[in-house]
Amino acid sequence: MERKKELRKQVALLKTQHKSTASRQSAEILAALEAHPAFRAAKTVLLYHSLKDEVDTHEFIRKWSRTKCILLPVVVGDDLELRIYTGPDDLTIGAYGIEEPTGEVFTDYATIDFIAVPGVAFDRNGNRLGRGKGYYDRLLPRIPSAYKAGICFPYQVIEEVPAEAFDIRMDEIITQPAPERLIEK
Repeated sequence: MERKKELRKQVALLKTQHKSTASRQSAEILAALEAHPAFRAAKTVLLYHSLKDEVDTHEFIRKWSRTKCILLPVVVGDDLELRIYTGPDDLTIGAYGIEEPTGEVFTDYATIDFIAVPGVAFDRNGNRLGRGKGYYDRLLPRIPSAYKAGICFPYQVIEEVPAEAFDIRMDEIITQPAPERLIEK
């Protein structure tokens, strides 16, 4: 637990140091994401509406909602509920200041093909360090068949993320300039 806290502090410091390149890097990372074969083949995609210190997904969500079913998470108590994104007018400020869709709840988890997962840090084995609330730790086991890609800036890929046996590993980490291919699970 202490190691995770320390890693979160270290990455927060790196984020402030790299603020000036975040917009350019976000564009490059999202270009790699949209070129990814698993993303291109996906019909139903779970994305996230980014916070200021994350890869900026706002325009990406609008763009791809024209051709794919885009889902966004909504914080409800201690869990994430999924809702279909129908457009920017459908968003309201939710928990943690994140814009969340107000549309219909989505529960057909088996039809989700691809998940772009945010994180504080990732390692090359696909382990993920979140913000510490466990939202994705509770959500990801419900969507076992979807391709899971961690989305992050290059400095967020670290040597080792402390992981437990129950943690869900990413299939791949997409960063810039090219995706990190992970070892087989």
